[in-house]
Amino acid sequence: MSFNTIARKVRDAELPHGLRVARLRSCVQLYRPIGFHATLSLLEAKAGRFSRDEGALLRALGVLEASRAAWHAELRAFDEARSAAKGQGERRPRQAERNPYRELWWSGAPREGALHALTFLVRRRWVPMTAGDPVAGDLERCVAACLASGGPLGPEQHHLLADCVRRLRERQTPAAWADDTAAFFRTQDLLRVARHVEIAAAECVSGA
Repeated sequence: MSFNTIARKVRDAELPHGLRVARLRSCVQLYRPIGFHATLSLLEAKAGRFSRDEGALLRALGVLEASRAAWHAELRAFDEARSAAKGQGERRPRQAERNPYRELWWSGAPREGALHALTFLVRRRWVPMTAGDPVAGDLERCVAACLASGGPLGPEQHHLLADCVRRLRERQTPAAWADDTAAFFRTQDLLRVARHVEIAAAECVSGA
C-alpha cells in the first residue's frame, strides 16, 4: 500500500488503537529519513506517547507527513534545477550538490533530526564504535563535540570529521566487501553517523 493509503488507516478512529499505531510504524517503514527506530523516537519526542494516546498518534502522523511533504518539495526543486542545468550542458549533478533521491535527512528540520538521531544512537549504544579503531575513536569525539554544542563544530573538529569520512571511504572497496562483510557494513554505519554530524554541524542547512 502507498504511504497515503496507510496514513488514512492511522486516522481511522473506527480501528483499534493498536492497529493504528502499527499502521504509523508502516508509514515510517516507507519514510524513515534518519532510520526507522530514530524516526519513531523523534516522533514520540515531538508528539508524545502515541502508543497510548490518540491525540499524540495524530500529531505524530502530522509531523511525519510534514517532513515527507518538505522532502517532496526538495525533490521537485532538485528536478527543476537539474532540468535547467541540463539545458546548459551539465549532464551530471555536481559532486557537492545534494541529491534528495539518494540521501535523506529530516526535511524541514535537518539539524534537529540529525541531533536527535545522534542522541538516540549514543543512548542506545548503537553507534558502532570499535575498540582499537582510531577512526571510530576520532568520530566518537566528533559526535560528542557536536552534541555538546548543539551542532556547531570548531575548525579543528571539522578537519577531524572530514579526515574520518575520507579514511572510512577508503575502506569501502570491493576487496573489503569480499574479505570482511561485517566490517564493510560497520564502515557504512560509521559513515551514516558521520553524515548526521555533518548535517548537524552545517552552518547553512535549510530549515535548521
